[in-house]
Amino acid sequence: MPTLIIGNQNYSSWSLRPWILLKHAGIAFDTRRIGLFTDTFKAEITQYSEAGKVPVYQDGGLTLWESLAICEYVAELRPELWPDEPQARAIARAVCSEMHAGFNALRNELPMNCRARNRRISITDQCRADIDRVESIWRQCREQYGSEGPWLFDRYSVADAFFAPVVLRFQAYELTLTEETHAYCQTVLADPHLQQWISAGRAESEVLAEDEAGEDP
Repeated sequence: MPTLIIGNQNYSSWSLRPWILLKHAGIAFDTRRIGLFTDTFKAEITQYSEAGKVPVYQDGGLTLWESLAICEYVAELRPELWPDEPQARAIARAVCSEMHAGFNALRNELPMNCRARNRRISITDQCRADIDRVESIWRQCREQYGSEGPWLFDRYSVADAFFAPVVLRFQAYELTLTEETHAYCQTVLADPHLQQWISAGRAESEVLAEDEAGEDP
């Protein structure tokens, strides 16, 4: 049985991406959760990967320690997790890579928090620019490649998994967003796999002060 090593489900956006993609792929796997920022985290995670970070995926003799690589591997096993058409597939990879490498202001100012809802928060111009860029990506993907289905590229893909934590961020904070953005967020939030993750995150008892941003409404 493959094993996915993850961090706290309430906070760990990087862990969510391969977890939800594996669920959509229909691949059975075990989950090992390691609490973030604990005294024992380093000792526990380095049993699985010298990189010292979650997530880590183990499948037989294979160990993968990086979320995009894990998702690419899952899509090798389930090619339908990328769009069929070559240009759409290339765009899907591009937006995943952009999400993976960028949006630092959004990540830092709007930490993922499954327990938070519509918290009041002040954001910088850099964060607003990141939000606008996310909305532009979603609009482009839906208009050009997703007009026949509810997801960014019609059917569920790696791109939807990569933006799932952003949807949780948008739900957590009081932000000005377009109607198209709200519609896509509702699609993502209705996903039973994401609801399973949210329920697990909300049931956790740990509170990481550095990821508790904004004020409750």
